[in-house]
Amino acid sequence: MRLLILGGTEFVGRAVAESALARDWEVTVFHRGRHEAPAGVRVLHGDRTVPDGLAALTGTGGGAADEWDVVVDTWSRAPSAVLGAARVLEGRAGSYAYISSRSVYGVPTAARLTEDGALVEGAAADAEERDYPRDKVGGELAARAVFGDRALLVRAGLILGPWENVGRLPWWLGRVARGGPVLAPGPRDNPLQYIDVRDLAEWTLDAAGRGLGGPYNLTSESGHTTMGELLEACVRTTGSDAELRWTDPDTVLAAGIEPWTDLPVWLPPGELHDTLHQGDVSKALAAGLRCRPAEETVRDTWAWLRSIGGKSPRRPDRPPLGLAPEVEAAVLGL
Repeated sequence: MRLLILGGTEFVGRAVAESALARDWEVTVFHRGRHEAPAGVRVLHGDRTVPDGLAALTGTGGGAADEWDVVVDTWSRAPSAVLGAARVLEGRAGSYAYISSRSVYGVPTAARLTEDGALVEGAAADAEERDYPRDKVGGELAARAVFGDRALLVRAGLILGPWENVGRLPWWLGRVARGGPVLAPGPRDNPLQYIDVRDLAEWTLDAAGRGLGGPYNLTSESGHTTMGELLEACVRTTGSDAELRWTDPDTVLAAGIEPWTDLPVWLPPGELHDTLHQGDVSKALAAGLRCRPAEETVRDTWAWLRSIGGKSPRRPDRPPLGLAPEVEAAVLGL
């Protein structure tokens, strides 16, 4: 199989590249050259946001080398860039997998929402950058406008795992590794829903290779792990002396602590938790989705962090995450 990744050097794109290489696929990575591409891929450079930025995709040797069975597009900004790439690749690619997001449904949504749920309004395939939910909807519209039923729309939920460049699980691992009393936001059995980036990559390649199209919510089942299981796995993995002090949600919120950002991954029970940790994924499961245990995700993320010196990279368009030590100490009465 011949794969073209638009991106391919960070988090999701890198996981897709590594997964495809492990299958002995021929992998081409098109990117701006800001990060090192995985070993073993063919590299094309270009910037899809500038005039003629896709030139490397249109005439780099001719013949079969410029045709692909599958395209995976990890773009998360202006939909017009997706539309431009899809038009350039029309007729030279079998299927087009666009890595979208469950953010396309907006906030809040009802629990167990399926792929038929209403999408945020105001998106367009040819739009310039606006905001993340509308940009993702616009990217879906762009992929479908050109590839129709051959456009696979991968509506990922919370993504964790090695190469994470947002900092959610890395922050928890770093905090737990420092040891001592740790503010653990309750309830301990609060169900979580996420996707390991490698499981996302494997499923996407499988589905695109089989010619699947249309939208799929891609995340684990709700309760694949819990907040307690996740943080306890961090303690075991790091081998620290951390003491998880479970604190009820009302106490956490009364301290002005922001769910999701100050305490990554965590959301208190309620409609926002239903939106992000209670989605319906039965369609993806029926199409072969398999999710590895949370313990493995935590262990491999920690190993990756240690291999790069303990500090995870962070996308410049995302704010820093994590709770200030003085706030944590105040809530715990230290």
